Amino acid sequence: MCGRFAFYSPSEAAAALFGVSASSEVQPRYNIAPTQFIAAVRDAEDDGRELVMLRWGLVPFWAKDPAIGNRMINARAETVAEKPAYRAAYKHRRCIVLADGFYEWRKTGDGKTPYYISLASDEPFALAGLWENWNDKQTGDSLQSATLITTAANDFMTPLHHRMPVILEAGTAGDWLAGSNDLLDDVAAITPPLQAWPVDRRVNNARNEGEELIAAAGDVLRG
Repeated sequence: MCGRFAFYSPSEAAAALFGVSASSEVQPRYNIAPTQFIAAVRDAEDDGRELVMLRWGLVPFWAKDPAIGNRMINARAETVAEKPAYRAAYKHRRCIVLADGFYEWRKTGDGKTPYYISLASDEPFALAGLWENWNDKQTGDSLQSATLITTAANDFMTPLHHRMPVILEAGTAGDWLAGSNDLLDDVAAITPPLQAWPVDRRVNNARNEGEELIAAAGDVLRG
């Protein structure tokens, strides 16, 4: 599962890394939570790519109540192509979500300790995602939302959590957006080296924000 992440790199530089010009500056965030808006890159109608803000928690186009998106923040790589809520988006509406790192909670003797995980290179990266457009039939209002793809944890992540998001660098991000059906077959092969460290439990509260949330509160683990 991926339930919290951070994106604080300059949005223009990060977007350019994935082949799009940022039209507006995205504010640095260190504790992005479900139902909030996230920066994503997707194919544009003019055959290029565009940077958009999507609500985290996918609302299927056929849903009667948009609240269903509150529990659809992640889609499992193993079943995403068949699940009714995701299969249309898997075929036609893919996106990548810009990130600098994400959080997972490791079970310890005194509860759960949050860990911040990022690339060993400290570079921004992308999370494989899907997006959907939902229209309210009564008001005519529309909502564009997204979900993140998760997979079984690799050897580095297993001590922290049994699941992890699908992490993409510039090359594999292009393959994902182009509709590759092979990337999810062997995610371990495309996952770049990672690093992780424990952080303050204040990150547990989504109302808390700031750079101090990613400060190391213990030893750094490297993969």
